[in-house]
Amino acid sequence: MNLKKAKFSIGEIVKHKHFNFRGVIYDVDFEFNNSEEWYQSIPKDVRPRKNQPFYHLLAENNEVTYEAYVSEQNLIEDNSGDPIRHPLVNEVFSEKRGSNYYKPSN
Repeated sequence: MNLKKAKFSIGEIVKHKHFNFRGVIYDVDFEFNNSEEWYQSIPKDVRPRKNQPFYHLLAENNEVTYEAYVSEQNLIEDNSGDPIRHPLVNEVFSEKRGSNYYKPSN
């Protein structure tokens, strides 16, 4: 049996390796689970492999907040300690302790 593991956890704050945004993970797909149209819209030179975890983020940059879908290979841990200002954070998570957000179930 092939068990897939995710490097990052729900509630963890991460940032994109190549683009200027960060976010908190609220869900994970253990392999690509989005449309082929979305996948093909990514420039070929930065298009990630499909056979890896993809993370759903409540994301932000300096101007806006939004939701993002990002491959594991394009994420790194965010060590800034800054909270995420996305308006849905308080709907998805119940609290922030240290550098992670927590849902009532975790």
